[in-house]
Amino acid sequence: MSLFTPVTVGRMQLQHRLALAPMTRNRAQPDGTPGPLAAEYYTQRASLGLLITEGVQPSEDGQGYMNTPGIFTDAHRDGWREVADSVHAAGGHLVLQLMHAGRVSHPDNTPHHRQAIAPSAVSTGGQIPTPSGMQDAPVPREMTTEDIASVIADFRHAATTAIAAGADAVELHGANTYLLHQFLSPSSNQRTDEYGGSVENRSRFVVEVATAVAEEIGADRVGIRISPGLTMGGIDEQGTTGEQYRDLVARLTPLGLAYLHVLQQDDEDLLRDIRAAWPTALLVLRTSRTRETLTQDLDAGLADVVPLGRWALANPDIVERLRTGAELNEADRTSFYGGGAAGYTDYPTLVG
Repeated sequence: MSLFTPVTVGRMQLQHRLALAPMTRNRAQPDGTPGPLAAEYYTQRASLGLLITEGVQPSEDGQGYMNTPGIFTDAHRDGWREVADSVHAAGGHLVLQLMHAGRVSHPDNTPHHRQAIAPSAVSTGGQIPTPSGMQDAPVPREMTTEDIASVIADFRHAATTAIAAGADAVELHGANTYLLHQFLSPSSNQRTDEYGGSVENRSRFVVEVATAVAEEIGADRVGIRISPGLTMGGIDEQGTTGEQYRDLVARLTPLGLAYLHVLQQDDEDLLRDIRAAWPTALLVLRTSRTRETLTQDLDAGLADVVPLGRWALANPDIVERLRTGAELNEADRTSFYGGGAAGYTDYPTLVG
């Protein structure tokens, strides 16, 4: 399968099989409105076609880190409208990643300074950056069933606001140790009610969020990201990875979502089973890709789209560089999080 053949993802008609992977950049304004350079940053990368944004919190309780953007107020909507309009004018599509951090948070990082919420009152066991430096991640408050219903409503509202802002779709962040992932992992979900205790129960919250958002904005404008087998931030799937994600995918499949985005670890049999079960577009991200292995999942029929992270961060014109075989800029790790234009909008392109 050629990297440069068109593909349909939900309502989006794409000209090739590349996409921008979501990457936290911590450059939002204090109120969660996208920063003044956000439109330029995403528009520079519009040739990727499918642009999945950094994680965007669906509520005040959803914020985990400093200076991350939101999508639940009028100001947020208007800020993202500027980004979406600019990306569309440059020929790209914008997908807002809805990310509730759950227990990966600290009161000092949020506007209300409340205790974080999570499936169970279990800390990550690690530290998190705050305005005063690294601090231990506090123990979160276990969510009640009323909290769960409220968070689902927050996701509904955020999705509606994203579409009102001009986004083409949303991606539910069910990966990388954040709230939806916390419900899937036995180490973070120690509940004994209908949302914990079994594989089926641990899938329930994720499926309910996806169902609600699909009802709200249309299933063909909803993607979801998962990271089976990822161990970080206190997440340990305790030998349940294969069973858990086969169950989750089976429950998500009938919804007819636009796409599934897999952050692939090392279980190739699981990826093959997901590919066989999933009826729409499959995005597969591997962090160890080289130019020589870039198309391996496309060629094997295991993926329809290949998202790019650091390559795209450091090379606004990554599509042209890959098409022509040009040399790639190196990413500056010191400017990944926070700051201004340096390491954000100032990477050089082939044409100057």
